[in-house]
Amino acid sequence: MQNRMMITGAGSGLGREIALRWAREGWQLALSDVNEPGLAETLQLVRAAGGDGFTQRCDVRDYSQLTALAQACEEKFGGIDVLVNNAGVASGGFFSELSLEDWDWQIAINLMGVVKGCKAFLPLLERSQGKIVNVASMAALMQGPAMSNYNVAKAGVVALSESLLIELKMQEVSVHVVCPSFFQTNLLDSFRGPTPAMKAQVGKLLEGSPISAADIADYMYDEIAKGEFMILPHEQGRLAWALKQANPQQLYSEMAAMADKMRVKTKQG
Repeated sequence: MQNRMMITGAGSGLGREIALRWAREGWQLALSDVNEPGLAETLQLVRAAGGDGFTQRCDVRDYSQLTALAQACEEKFGGIDVLVNNAGVASGGFFSELSLEDWDWQIAINLMGVVKGCKAFLPLLERSQGKIVNVASMAALMQGPAMSNYNVAKAGVVALSESLLIELKMQEVSVHVVCPSFFQTNLLDSFRGPTPAMKAQVGKLLEGSPISAADIADYMYDEIAKGEFMILPHEQGRLAWALKQANPQQLYSEMAAMADKMRVKTKQG
């Protein structure tokens, strides 16, 4: 019976909802995050939902913390069946305004955190013929304006997932990548950007989402069960991706127009 899962970024938002969705099926969950009070709360909710597990603080930038977490899964669960690399941070700003430190921070968490998670847990997953679930973003596919460092990090997660899909087929480790659009989340708590106006713009996008983190977790559960590789939970995201594949130039033109509008608004803000 495969029912052991590790989730990074499980202290809130989508990570918590993924934990709760699998907890309802009675799974054992290893919950990690840098937010320890949030983790404790998630574990309480997981137990109330019918699951169980343990929490461990983990900063995905630190490979030794991830290998320690893999070791804890080995000791407490006897292994792991599903790895969910979900921890992430938001940022925004036009390329000319983003510092190299902004780039380093974004890549270290949103891309290298996923690379390190895969690396630390792969030996356990090969043994259980388990699954890797990487949470990227529609930003990986659509590259919206004024978020180049976020776009690049998330596009890297998609490229990594595609690479692993191919390389791990023989080991019977399945790979899935999830690309949500903006959704109601606390991602903005971690937001880094050069202007308050930019944060407000991104906030409006998040508020305008008709889909919650719980809806995304539900959709993920069903699509992973079907064996889907590329999981696009938002209908608008699926339509946008189809449009880009059919006519990328049209999309670039629309994005350029959006960038112009954002420049005007952030100057006014």
